[in-house]
Amino acid sequence: MDILVHLPEAAETAEWLSSLTRALPHADIRAWQPGDTAPADYALVWRPPHELFAERAGLKAVFNLAAGVDALLAIERNAPGTLPPDVPVIRLEDTGMADQMAEYAAYAVLRYLRRFDEYELAQRRSDPCWRPLAAHARETFTVGVLGLGVLGAHVAKTLASLGLPVRGYSRSRKSLEGIETFAGHDEFDAFLDGVKVLVNLLPSTPETDGILNRSTFAKLARGAYLINLARGAHLVEADLLDALGEGRIAAATLDVFAQEPLPPDHRFWREPRVTITPHVSAVTLREPAVAQIAEKIAALERGERVTGVVNRARGY
Repeated sequence: MDILVHLPEAAETAEWLSSLTRALPHADIRAWQPGDTAPADYALVWRPPHELFAERAGLKAVFNLAAGVDALLAIERNAPGTLPPDVPVIRLEDTGMADQMAEYAAYAVLRYLRRFDEYELAQRRSDPCWRPLAAHARETFTVGVLGLGVLGAHVAKTLASLGLPVRGYSRSRKSLEGIETFAGHDEFDAFLDGVKVLVNLLPSTPETDGILNRSTFAKLARGAYLINLARGAHLVEADLLDALGEGRIAAATLDVFAQEPLPPDHRFWREPRVTITPHVSAVTLREPAVAQIAEKIAALERGERVTGVVNRARGY
């Protein structure tokens, strides 16, 4: 069995190769190099160049080394025919990311609930005023979670366990105990109405990119908060800056950006109401991911079906 591996950083690739070799001792595992067109049964990739798939016959499956597959599917949009349509694309399922995402979301939501962001601003401004701020009323501090996949559902349930009113939105109907759910285009406005904190965990697709825009912000409770943990492509950055200036959005926590790393001259760095983290809300844990991949490869070799296969038309 031949397995091809690609990650953007050489050091990270070496670590994955070491873990994969231990998990799959009978496989021939190699890092992809430019010009490598030798046969491979499986490709394990994160943000690969389209050249990796050129003249690549015989692939049984492509494993995406993260939950989001937008970068991989973009290859097919930009270079049609490069990614064979009959080869399944398989995404990682959780591997420790759900708990990390829930921790991040809970921290950000509670920070706004208790108005700790405003205390931080006062300190940065050297404001010596010792004035306690009343917390927001918990019963009206409605949190809306955009996207109810594995990660979004776990985040929604975690936030609900804190006693917060939580809503969830997804493309197709979902049912989560203790959470009011909405589905489809016709229910989008009803989902947004009155939401005080909007947490985005949608997959990045042509239909969802740009969804965090002026129109969406206008439907939230005035002075709402935005937490974007999905992809930078979801956010219309100029619309957020305008909404902050108008008071429509009170503050935002952003972990993902249209351009990463975020350029040093970007306006977000100078906007005190925007909290920036460098795409760390949930990172792939290598050992659980390798164990999951090894199990799925073994199942595929036995002719069995596996979970996590991406619907390319939907983009997730």
